[in-house]
Amino acid sequence: MSNTNDDLKELVRNKYREIASQTKTENQTSCCGSTACCGDFDYAVFSESYDHLEGYNPDADLGLGCGIPTAFARIREGDTVIDLGSGAGNDCFVARSLVGMSGLVIGIDMTEAMIEKARENACKLSLHNVQFRLGDIENLPVTAGKADVVISNCVLNLVPDKQKAFKEIYRVLKPGGHLSISDVVLNGVLPEKIMQAAEMYAGCVSGAIQKEEYLDLMRESGLTNIKVPNEKQILIPDDVLLNYLNPEELEAFKAGGTGIFSISVYAEKAVSACCQGHGACC
Repeated sequence: MSNTNDDLKELVRNKYREIASQTKTENQTSCCGSTACCGDFDYAVFSESYDHLEGYNPDADLGLGCGIPTAFARIREGDTVIDLGSGAGNDCFVARSLVGMSGLVIGIDMTEAMIEKARENACKLSLHNVQFRLGDIENLPVTAGKADVVISNCVLNLVPDKQKAFKEIYRVLKPGGHLSISDVVLNGVLPEKIMQAAEMYAGCVSGAIQKEEYLDLMRESGLTNIKVPNEKQILIPDDVLLNYLNPEELEAFKAGGTGIFSISVYAEKAVSACCQGHGACC
C-alpha cells in the first residue's frame, strides 16, 4: 500500500465514493460495501444502532460509524455544530434535532459523492440549517472560532496528519467550545501485513494509532479536560484477518495482546484560549 498522505487520502476517497452509491443494506451485503468482496472488510463490526435517536434518518445511515458521538456531546439548542467526515449526514441530522431551528449544523467531508448524498437527504427532510461542505479535515473550510461543538464518528483515524487535524479542530472551536468524537485506537502493535493492507486502512484499522498517542496529540493541540466516557474492544473476525495473515501469524497476533478499541472522547477549548496562529482571540 502506498503511504504518502495524498495516496492515503485518495484511497479513502475512492473507497467511500463506492460506499456512497449504496444503501446501508446494500453495503452490508454486496461488493465494495461493508462486507466488501473486493476488500473483505466488514465495517459493521464497529457500528452501533441509531434507531432510538431523535433525528435519525435511515437514508443517511450507511453503517460506517464506531460509536454515537452526540451521546456525549452536550449539544444545546442554538449551538453551531461541525461534524467532521459527515458522510451521508447521519450524525448531522441527529445533531440538528438537538440544536433546533435556532442552531446550525455543518457537515464536512472530502468525498463529493457523500456531500451530494447528504445534501439530497437534507433536502428531503426540508432542513435549512444543515449545511454540507466539501473539504479536508487537515484544512477545514470553516472560519476560526465558529463551532460550539465539533463531533466526528470513526473518521480521524483515516486522516494521515492527525496532529494537523487536531490543531484545525482547536482553531474552529470557540473559546469554551468542546469536541465529542468516536474513533478507533490501538493498544499494542498491529502485524505489518495488516498495517500495509489498503482495505484495512479504509476500514479504520491500520490507520489507527495508539490510544495514549491519540490523547497526547489532543493535548498538544491545546485541548483540555480530556475524558474518555466510553471504550469497548473491537474483535475483528478470524475469517477477515486470515485474508492478511496465515494461521500461524493469526495465532501469534491473538496471543500478543494487541487490542483494537472504539473510544468516545470529550475535550474542551479553554474559555481564555486565543486562536493560535491567527493573531487575535476568537
